[in-house]
Amino acid sequence: MTTIQSDEEYQAPAPTTEVYTRQNEHSQPRSLSIQLVGSHPLWAHHLWNASKVFASFFDSHPEICRDKYILELGAGGALPSLVAAANNAAKVVVTDYPDKELIDNIQYNVDTNRLGERILVEGYVWGTSTAGLRKKIPQATYDVIILSDLVFNHSQHHAMLRTCRELLTPKTGRVYVFYTHHRPHLAHRDVEFFNIAKRPYDASVDPDDRDAVGYGFEVDHFLQEKMNVMFEEDSGDVEVRSTVHGWQLWLP
Repeated sequence: MTTIQSDEEYQAPAPTTEVYTRQNEHSQPRSLSIQLVGSHPLWAHHLWNASKVFASFFDSHPEICRDKYILELGAGGALPSLVAAANNAAKVVVTDYPDKELIDNIQYNVDTNRLGERILVEGYVWGTSTAGLRKKIPQATYDVIILSDLVFNHSQHHAMLRTCRELLTPKTGRVYVFYTHHRPHLAHRDVEFFNIAKRPYDASVDPDDRDAVGYGFEVDHFLQEKMNVMFEEDSGDVEVRSTVHGWQLWLP
């Protein structure tokens, strides 16, 4: 006989917390408490290696964040955004899918780490109107856009790039894309993101023609860092699954 659990009987996994300690002992705050939702279909219940490398990168190059307007897409626990704010960004707009659990969790992390003066939290669906995000800052486009471990969402490459093209400040702005090939057999699909990004932009091309549309970015693969593998039980080359890659994109 099959027993069906009622909604009242189902116990969602409790949130977990990880503490990220910044490398520089003089950093303030020195440690950041990151609450992660207990479980979520959008993978927000992990503190991804890419987010830790992002945090270290921003702390090593605080000038990237200082007095800049910064946007994060698909933020999850929002560690990179928190570190950007701690490095004196003018304003950080942190976004994820407009699911109450996700957005409330990000706001909790902002409040817990006392960085609310520099951070706004918003729900946003990639590829949709950017008008609301433009209104969050005085200059309408962003100096830095953060994409942390998102390129494995292959079906969403165009949506992410559309948003980035519309919101990045030309010439001086940078999109930073950090990720790991968690599924080595699909690594070629991950890096297709960058091939699409650097295709020439042509306003006359049908935006729904995914094989033709391009976004006109320059791209540079500038960083690789070895970390501990996140999912020991997964298949595929451990070296590949434990390496974080960093790219920067800009509009000429």
